[in-house]
Amino acid sequence: MSRGEHAEAGSETVVSSPRKWMSVPEAGRVYYGLSRNGSYDAAARGEIPTVRVGRLLKVPVHLMEKKFDQAGAARPGRASAA
Repeated sequence: MSRGEHAEAGSETVVSSPRKWMSVPEAGRVYYGLSRNGSYDAAARGEIPTVRVGRLLKVPVHLMEKKFDQAGAARPGRASAA
């Protein structure tokens, strides 16, 4: 699989992204399944980390992945779904 492609793994979609930044609506859709407005609301609450670049809000992909890695590590007693 080349960089940036999507692969189906069971019922989950695995995304390998070489990108360093995403838009707020894209991050909300990919990581949380949110609509555009829901994504901006989550960013305002701090649930989606953002960086302002001029007039734009951008989401650093490494911070989103780190957030999910930490969330998974915070639940050591949970069995993973197979």
